[in-house]
Amino acid sequence: MALEWVVLGYTAGAEAIMLLLLTLPGLEPIRKGLISVTRSLLKPFLSVVPFCLFLLMDIYWKYETRPTCEGESCSPSEHLRHQKSIMKSQRNALLIAAALIFYWLLYSVTSLVVRIDQINKRLEKTKARE
Repeated sequence: MALEWVVLGYTAGAEAIMLLLLTLPGLEPIRKGLISVTRSLLKPFLSVVPFCLFLLMDIYWKYETRPTCEGESCSPSEHLRHQKSIMKSQRNALLIAAALIFYWLLYSVTSLVVRIDQINKRLEKTKARE
């Protein structure tokens, strides 16, 4: 199961880096190539959504089948293990949320940048006609 979380972490990191590179000012010379790379990667990154849903269901299943550790019925080591499990689940849920939000932001920013480029080209054509 750890490999799934590593893949999701790397995917969220790649999405964040691409988002950062698209929004940084001063990268106009490489922006066109960056936009084409990002647009070509949006479809494969769409697989993040069902993958995140699967991992979210996995977290929910583990939460429902987790043995409870309340009161004096468990030892301190079992209590610590229970708390670590809860912390891991919360961390993984945050990773899922981050991956989904980064994908949505990347999709939105890419479409906005493409639309701005199209509007700029239309503006240049209109100015050239006049």
